[in-house]
Amino acid sequence: MSERIFIGVGWPYANGSLHLGQIAGANLPADIFARYHRTKGNDVLMVSGSDQHGTPITIKAEQVGKTPQEIAEYYQREYLDCWKKLGIAWDLYTTTGTKNHAEVAQDIFLKLFKNGYLYKDSVSQLYCPNCRRFLPDRYVEGICPSCNTPGARGDQCDACGKPINATELIAPYCLTCKTTPVAKESEHFFLKLSAFQDRLEKWVTNQTHWRPNVSGLTMRYLKEGLKDRAITRDIAWGVPVPVEGFENKRIYVWFEAVIGYLSASKEWASINGNNEGWRPFWTDGVKSYYFIGKDNIPFHTLIWPAMLMGYEGLALPYDVPSNEFLTIEGKKISTSKNWAVWLPDYLSRYDPDPLRYILSINMPETSDTDFSWREFVRRNNDELVAAYGNLVNRVLTFVYRNFDGKVPEPGELDDASLQLITTLQNTFTTAGNNLEKCNFRNAIQEIMALTRTTNVYLDDKSPWKVIKEDKQAAATALCVAMNVISGLKTLFYPFLPFSSQKVHEYLGFEGNVEDSGWEPQMPEPGQKLREPRPLFTKLDESIIQEETNRIGT
Repeated sequence: MSERIFIGVGWPYANGSLHLGQIAGANLPADIFARYHRTKGNDVLMVSGSDQHGTPITIKAEQVGKTPQEIAEYYQREYLDCWKKLGIAWDLYTTTGTKNHAEVAQDIFLKLFKNGYLYKDSVSQLYCPNCRRFLPDRYVEGICPSCNTPGARGDQCDACGKPINATELIAPYCLTCKTTPVAKESEHFFLKLSAFQDRLEKWVTNQTHWRPNVSGLTMRYLKEGLKDRAITRDIAWGVPVPVEGFENKRIYVWFEAVIGYLSASKEWASINGNNEGWRPFWTDGVKSYYFIGKDNIPFHTLIWPAMLMGYEGLALPYDVPSNEFLTIEGKKISTSKNWAVWLPDYLSRYDPDPLRYILSINMPETSDTDFSWREFVRRNNDELVAAYGNLVNRVLTFVYRNFDGKVPEPGELDDASLQLITTLQNTFTTAGNNLEKCNFRNAIQEIMALTRTTNVYLDDKSPWKVIKEDKQAAATALCVAMNVISGLKTLFYPFLPFSSQKVHEYLGFEGNVEDSGWEPQMPEPGQKLREPRPLFTKLDESIIQEETNRIGT
């Protein structure tokens, strides 16, 4: 019986190009997970979009003399192009700038207000007398009151990860003009997060399958005690507050953006001609997964669940498989200092699957991991080209040339051949179990181990030598290897969709890899092959220095 799987992925601010940290942190693991479940035959909905209302967009717009809408639309086009080239297979990638999103966000706002979980209160806010305006979250910086790190924003400290109210900052200053702001009163709506303390604590305690970093950070916030948070702000950009007297205020982006998972689901249903088609992915029986970076954990394990509890009738998250951070050449990613590998730049020079491979086998699931160009070239050349690509190319090319371009008829299998087929079947089970649990590194390591085992089998059998004396023995060994290769194209498919589809076609199969299901698909004797080509390109080591020099400049 198939499962219903909802996959929500963190929404990037549409104020700059995507970098590898974002891909490794949320987008790639979500895509791997979605591709696995679709191949398995489960009913999957994967959605996300560009967050158009964050203050980083308005800051960027002011810096370059454009409107926030122009900035958001530019990067939305760039993101869609990158997703296509990288093979991130969304059911819908939208934006928070749609009419549909505004309506869904306002509906949740009003329902929570009706149910008694929102209230009005005057709050002291930072006001810049020079700019003559209230300073939304990212328009103010200062010293973090928790860890004393300079450069903490008015919404969160990147150093310790703790959410902050701007008025708590030590030595605050306006990001635009560096003036010291003053405190002024302004009326806003607050989410009564404290009302969900007991329910959330009981619910979180039962989520024993969560990663330790996710449950640990979430329980830390619960032990400190949840505090009510303002959910409106004094700014002209964003979703209007649907209450009389608040026409000049907007719904706070941190409250509104998580609603995007629901609004995107409804938009997807409408696009597909079934306005109620979203409901199965938001009701009992669904498993909801939220793929995010670790800086967004509390928003998805506490605030969004509280909003769903208050709204009533919608499924709570099943898992929040948050990743740790990816560093670049041993240093933390810094977009302001250009210490990053930008996705559009990578895709302009290299193929997508090698990047997907290194980010998968080096995924920061339980601790920070590092991306270096030296490691990228090594893994591409030694693992993709020399191990997997060479296996596929030497077997399929030899069969194509020596057996009239068709799958030969195998003879009786010996113990070594039977053992390899058993290992293939076991890998489907173990890799599948790891993918179910979002253990992507373990899964791809097991698959690559099968690749190496098959190379050893071929070296022992040496069909290219044996064919001179015993063509049937050579055919048998090659058939066993082809069966494993056919299995590998399915096993690798969630991670390496482009090369898997090529292998699928070289083997003479029609349609898509996904259609064959999560099980070995054995080529039939006599099946006509397509002439194979190398799967991967060996990279010259000169690019290591060339690409490293681009970082930070």
